Amino acid sequence: MQVVKTVKEVRDIVAEWRSQGLTVGLVPTMGYLHEGHQSLIRKSAEQNDRTVVSVFVNPIQFGPTEDLDSYPRDLERDKKAVEEAGGNLIFHPEPSEMYPGHFTSFIDTTETTELLCGAVRPIHFRGVCTVVGKLFNIVTPDRAYFGQKDAQQLATIRRFVRDLNFGIEIVACPIVREEDGLAKSSRNTYLNAEERKAALVLSQSLKIGKELIENGERDSKVVIETIKTALEKEPLARVDYVEVVDFENIQRVDKIHGETLVAIAVYIAKTRLIDNFIVDVR
Repeated sequence: MQVVKTVKEVRDIVAEWRSQGLTVGLVPTMGYLHEGHQSLIRKSAEQNDRTVVSVFVNPIQFGPTEDLDSYPRDLERDKKAVEEAGGNLIFHPEPSEMYPGHFTSFIDTTETTELLCGAVRPIHFRGVCTVVGKLFNIVTPDRAYFGQKDAQQLATIRRFVRDLNFGIEIVACPIVREEDGLAKSSRNTYLNAEERKAALVLSQSLKIGKELIENGERDSKVVIETIKTALEKEPLARVDYVEVVDFENIQRVDKIHGETLVAIAVYIAKTRLIDNFIVDVR
């Protein structure tokens, strides 16, 4: 398993793989890899001959008051995680390699980014789509792998791949959770013991909402209010949003029908966590 830092090195290695007729998967990450990331790498290793994992804390998707400087980083840990999961190459560029001086070109999106995290993090998805688009052009993978935990990101990337004619298959992978239900996240490291316990309210409240739908509730407002009520019982939790949207377009729905995303963002003390579930109601 190699670690490279330049676009040229990645392209040269991928070109060699292509000359051998090998297929290539890409797993874009910001590093500090956990079992959730490893599940993506394993899926790629199953479906492709070679897997590239990018490890890059992307500065242009962070707002001025967000946690760019404090975002956890540990390349040695990441190398072990990639190797264990079956990855072949880590692309770990410097920001100057990805964004050379006077960088002015971006991939912007509408509709899928108007609500949820896009409503409160206005530059976030422009940064995500730009870096992912660059990685697609650098690596030219056959398939790219994204987790359902970032469901709005997944829907947005699917859309721009379709709209901009990237010839890449986007593979969605399920949320990986701790034994007690908390969704795996690099930001979980910010939580102290009391906050970690309080964070369980996210998965617990979503479980209540999902059971409501499974028992026949179709009114989005009822589901939203039920989840909010459950979240607000936790003193350390501050609700950012609870939304019910169609999964393809990330637009609000009054009645739950078809593939529907129920998504939440909650501050536990100072740490913002997200979680969701998807139902397909016919």
